[in-house]
Amino acid sequence: MHPSVTGAQERARQIRLVGVLSAAPFLIAATGSMLLFPVFGVAWTLAAASAAFGFFWMLAAIVLGTGKRKLVEIAGLTAGGAAIASLIAVAGGPSSPLTVLSAALVLEAFFVARTRTAVMSGIAFAACTVAIGAALAMPGTGSLPVAVHWIAPLLYAATLAARLPFASRAVADEAVEPGEGFLEERMDALVLHLMKSGDVTQASHQASELLKVRPDILLGTGFFDRIHVGDRVAYLCALSDMGKGAGLRKVSLRLRMPVEDGATGLAGYRQFGVELVSGADTGTVIAIIRDEREKAELEERIANTRQTMREAEVESKRVMAAVSHELRTPLNAILGFSDTLLTEIFGTFNDERQREYVKLIHEAGGHLLSVVNAMLDVSKVESGTYVLYPEAFRFAEAVEASLALTAQQARERFISVKVDIADDVGVVFCDKRAVQQVLINLVSNAVKFTPDQGEVTIHAKRVDDRIDFSVSDTGIGMCEQDLERVGEPFVQVRSEANRHLEGTGLGLALVKGLVALQGGGLTIDSAPGEGTRVSVSLPVTGSGKKDETNRTDGPEGENEWRNENFRKTA
Repeated sequence: MHPSVTGAQERARQIRLVGVLSAAPFLIAATGSMLLFPVFGVAWTLAAASAAFGFFWMLAAIVLGTGKRKLVEIAGLTAGGAAIASLIAVAGGPSSPLTVLSAALVLEAFFVARTRTAVMSGIAFAACTVAIGAALAMPGTGSLPVAVHWIAPLLYAATLAARLPFASRAVADEAVEPGEGFLEERMDALVLHLMKSGDVTQASHQASELLKVRPDILLGTGFFDRIHVGDRVAYLCALSDMGKGAGLRKVSLRLRMPVEDGATGLAGYRQFGVELVSGADTGTVIAIIRDEREKAELEERIANTRQTMREAEVESKRVMAAVSHELRTPLNAILGFSDTLLTEIFGTFNDERQREYVKLIHEAGGHLLSVVNAMLDVSKVESGTYVLYPEAFRFAEAVEASLALTAQQARERFISVKVDIADDVGVVFCDKRAVQQVLINLVSNAVKFTPDQGEVTIHAKRVDDRIDFSVSDTGIGMCEQDLERVGEPFVQVRSEANRHLEGTGLGLALVKGLVALQGGGLTIDSAPGEGTRVSVSLPVTGSGKKDETNRTDGPEGENEWRNENFRKTA
């Protein structure tokens, strides 16, 4: 059938029409030969038979070539009526049994169209046929035996008997189910029927609206030729899966669009979503194609927005790193000169307040330098420029170094610091400076947020190829809302209990970054009034890569730290 005929019912009607037009000349020629040969001779008989075959087959070719049937149906009824009228006239008039063939016009009209209008048209043509046959009756031509006149009606009756079971079943099917075309005509999508080889056998009319091409252009390999080269592999893989028995596959494709009228330039591509489902017949696939232009534009805008935000974030970190770097030079000068003044190598102070002021300058400069260093380290970690230098060292040494920097503050506030390091911890292999920085920040925070005469405890143990250590305190703790924000740069949890404490909110952010950079995990357990425990798990292989070593403490080998570098519980 013509590719433009996409509806199942219309295709079935045209198939029946082509079948009737193809078979009718055989019955007409056979009957006409018996009647015309004795009267007109061989030449006229062959000419009439050839004309019947040529005209009816021409009508069938018109249907197959154009998909237009309305005028062909009228022409077919007219030609059939004329042929039967001629046979009736040659047979001697309406008294001949050949008059029964006029009923074929009614039956074939119903067989092809299956509508009441078709039946009424067939009756009208049949009546005209009988009337014309009676008017053109040729006396004396019906001398053939009566049995010969019944051959054509009996042959036609045999064809009806052969078609009756199939015709009745088809009528029942059409009455119960609207067919594939019923949905395809109403879907806001292009529907393609494909062989599992990928060749398109049928395309719905939505091709003109979605792809701006005629449906017949997509037949065969026409659809595959329009797929962008970069998407053809995905399409072929999905089609291969369907051939192996998959029930559904979805894939996004870029399809070539023609240049629209009035536009200049080359044809472009547009994004479409394709769903492949198994067809009703074995060896067929149905492709449902929907326009995803709006979705593609939205995804592009989201990607552009993310890129803009990423560039802005990187630029802000570069600015922060540059500012931090520029601040360190004058700060080092301030610290150096103030330290020199405190030694009084260039003379003693005339007033004790001078010594106090210089000391305050030195302390303030030292605090500012520590803040700048923390900002620079956080910026390096977040931008991915922080370089790790793994080395073998005793973990206890890193703990001792962190305690040495916080011991004075703990003694002044009578805070007890306990250390519980398992014997099997021993030597570890990772970045010593990063581990010490993590311990210093955790211990410093624990001491800072623990009331006087409180307690800070450091635990450490070895689990397989990882080291788990924690710093806990008996301090003020944090509520669940505070835990949601803690760990972000420059974020400080403020409450009535700690409003007098100074800080920049960079310590825990730096700890989080250094732990993640070494492929470790971090958890915070805290509750108001019950203190805080920060637990860290690090690989001791010195890889410095995330998820290279996995902790498998849970059931079925679940990785406790995978995709969860920073967990918080209250």
